Amino acid sequence: MDDAAVLADDGVRLWAVRSGDGVPVVFCHGGPGLWDTLGDAAALLLGDGVAVYRWDQRGAGRSERCGPYSVGQSVADLDAVRRHFGLDRMTLLGHSWGAQLALEYALRYPERVERLVYVSGIGIDPSASWRGAFRERFWERLDGERLERWTFLDGLPRGGEEDRELCVLQWSTDFADPDPDVCIAHAERMATPWFGVNFECSAAINAENRRDWGTPALRARCTGLRVATLIVDGELDLRPRDAVDSLEAALPEVSRVVLKGAGHLPWVEEPAGFGAAVRGFVLERGGPGDGASPPAGPLR
Repeated sequence: MDDAAVLADDGVRLWAVRSGDGVPVVFCHGGPGLWDTLGDAAALLLGDGVAVYRWDQRGAGRSERCGPYSVGQSVADLDAVRRHFGLDRMTLLGHSWGAQLALEYALRYPERVERLVYVSGIGIDPSASWRGAFRERFWERLDGERLERWTFLDGLPRGGEEDRELCVLQWSTDFADPDPDVCIAHAERMATPWFGVNFECSAAINAENRRDWGTPALRARCTGLRVATLIVDGELDLRPRDAVDSLEAALPEVSRVVLKGAGHLPWVEEPAGFGAAVRGFVLERGGPGDGASPPAGPLR
């Protein structure tokens, strides 16, 4: 495993790490305003024939806490990671907000993307089409002692030591296990080590997404994307999975896997299914990309 300091186009320092050898797969973590928590997902891909590249987006984690924060800058930073490691083409794997970032990169630079793995994204419709259902499901899952503690912490000013506990409570609802203690344990793993949420980054990019995402122009761009894409969903993700149907319908070269019993981080609750589906797609030969037939706070 080789850590690297990547310089963005404006000189901002970005943390990145490379593991393994073979087909390059660059990960884009969720957020915005968070850091890479995809180590367990990366471990499922590593093995003969796959090299994984992970990085912290600007302003969060081990990267320099410095703006500007925008979708365009995030795309430019991702390209800086590609250039740093000397990758002509790469497979992109994005999770949640990172799935949106990976898709946007592929739309802008399809010649640099071999394949796209779109994990637990929220599709290409306006956020108003799914936010209401998401909030309703969130409050249904955050019950009992977790809800009481959330209510108390949510009334405190943000930026203090309570932020971590509040995020753990929020992230615990991203898991489908009926035992709240199991969900809390999964969320604690995500929050360790803790780097602190960049709320400025989160607010800026989320505001831009609310304004610019979900347009007819975006849908039209997706219909012209000739990059083989695998959509991976957890069946029990709080974010309505039918919000991704329009993206699936728009992409000309797409396949989709729904992992039963899994939530927003499907590799945690269905690791075997996730690893088999994604490794198989990444290492596939003669697939659609080669001209054959198609086989709130932070988004997280």
